[in-house]
Amino acid sequence: MHLTSFTDYSLRTLIYLASLPQGELTNITHVTELFGVSRNHMVKVINRLGQLEYIETVRGKNGGIRLLKPAHEIKVGQVVRDIEPMTLVNCSSEFCHITPACRLKDKLNQAKLAFLAELDDCSIQSLISDNAELVTLLKL
Repeated sequence: MHLTSFTDYSLRTLIYLASLPQGELTNITHVTELFGVSRNHMVKVINRLGQLEYIETVRGKNGGIRLLKPAHEIKVGQVVRDIEPMTLVNCSSEFCHITPACRLKDKLNQAKLAFLAELDDCSIQSLISDNAELVTLLKL
């Protein structure tokens, strides 16, 4: 399975925000520079994470972004479900003439569910806990 760059940067942003001291604000410019992504793309990522209530955006001179939920409550599987288009193949009968007899779509769906179940066992907190190397890299 291939995740979109949007999902990738959403997860990276959540990991970074979780590595900050609780409640500390950072800004989009810093996150953009940290991950070397365009500001326009990061604004869309931050906006979506805010809509999904994973992060809080604070406006104004001293504003910024921070996690809204505790990192241990943010499950990677749910983030992927919320952001990633999860259609693996187009099984419409207009697109594929073997759809009525195809068994592949069921196997792909089972694989997708197993993939997401594995990610459901992982919280953002578990990705940063006892990971001094990651914290060091994110503080650069």
